[in-house]
Amino acid sequence: MERLSYFEIFSQIIGHFWPVWIALVVFFIVSYLIRNHTGLYGKLFASPIGLIGLGIVMFWVFTAIFADVIITFDPYGQISGMKNKVPGTPVRGLEGEYYLLGGDRLARDVFSRVVMGSRSVLTIAPAATMFAFMVGIMLGLVAGYLPGKFDTMVSFLANLVLAFPVILLFYLMVSPAIQETGLPTMLAAVMFLFPIAFFAVLVNSKLYTQPMKRNIIVGFILVVGFWIYLGLAFDSDPLGVFSMDPNLLNVFVSVVFANSPTIFRIVRSLALEIKTRDYVAAAQTRGEGTWYILLWEILPNARGPLIVDFCLRIGYTTILLGTLGFFGLGVSPESPDWGSTINEGRKILTLYPHGAVPPALSLMSLVLGLNLLADGLREQSLKD
Repeated sequence: MERLSYFEIFSQIIGHFWPVWIALVVFFIVSYLIRNHTGLYGKLFASPIGLIGLGIVMFWVFTAIFADVIITFDPYGQISGMKNKVPGTPVRGLEGEYYLLGGDRLARDVFSRVVMGSRSVLTIAPAATMFAFMVGIMLGLVAGYLPGKFDTMVSFLANLVLAFPVILLFYLMVSPAIQETGLPTMLAAVMFLFPIAFFAVLVNSKLYTQPMKRNIIVGFILVVGFWIYLGLAFDSDPLGVFSMDPNLLNVFVSVVFANSPTIFRIVRSLALEIKTRDYVAAAQTRGEGTWYILLWEILPNARGPLIVDFCLRIGYTTILLGTLGFFGLGVSPESPDWGSTINEGRKILTLYPHGAVPPALSLMSLVLGLNLLADGLREQSLKD
């Protein structure tokens, strides 16, 4: 078999993404039909920049979901004779099969590794960012609404963490020496409690006048929450459903720990400003509880800046995860995450650029999409 032309390579790559194209069409049709009932998200259809960003982000989201269908080879598998092969090279012994983006220096399919790498990034970055937001929101709301010793103490700790360069902080958090101290596990034990507390308090404050319904929902949140908590933080799920690899736990905790102080400061500043509004005073006059005012009066009215920051922060986290993988401190040395793949391709970049360029472009496009989406959301939120 002859090597594929660039047009044939491009055509086959487009064809392998068929489930993504179908999912994107369905997604945008449904989103358009319900746009008038989805608040700020629905207003994105009035922002071309936001729509482009949303399209890029959802392309990678669906790629991560359908990665097992899209890939052409095992991303960890090595095929003899395919080391450093250029894009479009036919695979020996397999009629009609090609390494569409070439082979890396360990004879693995670059295309399959790039596709599967999207799953690694989009599993860690949004989830870790969400956990960081839970921590920052809970602490920031209390500090902004009830200034005092608590505010002073937490603000000092946040400034202390922010004094470290982010890359250096990440590097230290995932280094073997820190891992041996058990610090990541201790931090996980504390930080992973915040999502449970957030949802339990959220429901309790809203349904305080309906004790039967409140007790059932809060009880469910606590049972399921602590079940997941034991599995993720301590790998002690009695049913073996939830678990987290030690390397993944270290990276996850590092993202949460590094992002939480910045989110805390943003939420605190928003709470300080919003608590002076008339509707907060009205809630206080009605005798509403502190947590009801924080979570159902102040937080919803701070959603615009927080949603924009969430999108941007996922992009920052994606870059940081790529940086960690590039330095060999990612989830696993064999992981197909984009940072690790770029690092592998970098070693022979002057001779064979195909190993590093596709994952680098993938990383760049996802971050670009998140930034454009954030710009669109910011533009529409300012119109509220």
